Amino acid sequence: MTLMRDSIDNNLPVGIFDSGVGGLTVLNAIRAELPHENLVYLGDTARLPYGTKSPASIARYATQATAKLKDQGIKLLVVACNTASAVALEALRNQMSPLTVIGVVKPGASAAVAACPGGSHLVLATEATVGLGAYRDAISALDPAAIVKEEACEMLVALAEEGWTDGDIAASIIRRYLTEADDGDFRPDSIILGCTHFPLLKEAIRAEADPGVQIVDSASTTASVVSQSLQSAGIRRQSREAGTLRLLATDGATRFARVGGLFLGEPLSYSDVEIVDL
Repeated sequence: MTLMRDSIDNNLPVGIFDSGVGGLTVLNAIRAELPHENLVYLGDTARLPYGTKSPASIARYATQATAKLKDQGIKLLVVACNTASAVALEALRNQMSPLTVIGVVKPGASAAVAACPGGSHLVLATEATVGLGAYRDAISALDPAAIVKEEACEMLVALAEEGWTDGDIAASIIRRYLTEADDGDFRPDSIILGCTHFPLLKEAIRAEADPGVQIVDSASTTASVVSQSLQSAGIRRQSREAGTLRLLATDGATRFARVGGLFLGEPLSYSDVEIVDL
């Protein structure tokens, strides 16, 4: 969808939504790609994780959270949550119209296909994303010759949330998931990080994967899609000043700051996080 240049204020922020703090990996990539854009991030920390919830609950939570972002005044929405992208993207597009809504599943699939055309792809994701076959469908649409296997890895979310991204515990859990995904014949050319928490575990996953396997993260590809969408709609911010950043959460400012600092790679204080009601 392309917006008319005169229909929206270029200085409005790009809105970024996730069920928790994992989407900060996408925010980081957007901030690197578009340093002059204002950004506002909302993590629905009161109701995480989304990955184990029913599709109906996920869709309800996602539409409530993104309505709050729309009320804040945004010019484009990024659904920086693989689970919400898999379950509720079309519902969110209907709700947010005429704003453009960008999910992370399709950019991640595109990155995997570009890295390994005609290859075998292992998707590490949440139960809900795997249950819907979101990456399988997206990759198959782009590359019918591709082979896709999806593995639900809920414990990796917990590892990222606790900051246990290296060491024996992380290595053994990752090894177990990769072993379960290997049925004797399947050897992936790529491992897709199908949850925005998982980039924190990227190096630990790389260490346990077979040599030469490509680790695919949708964050940078999503940031490129955001940049192209803003440009084509004529709503990129024209200022050369650094953009602003607001961090919103639905619960737990102190925990959000502690864990979010790991994702952002910079220290955060609870005072940096605004608590909002949905």
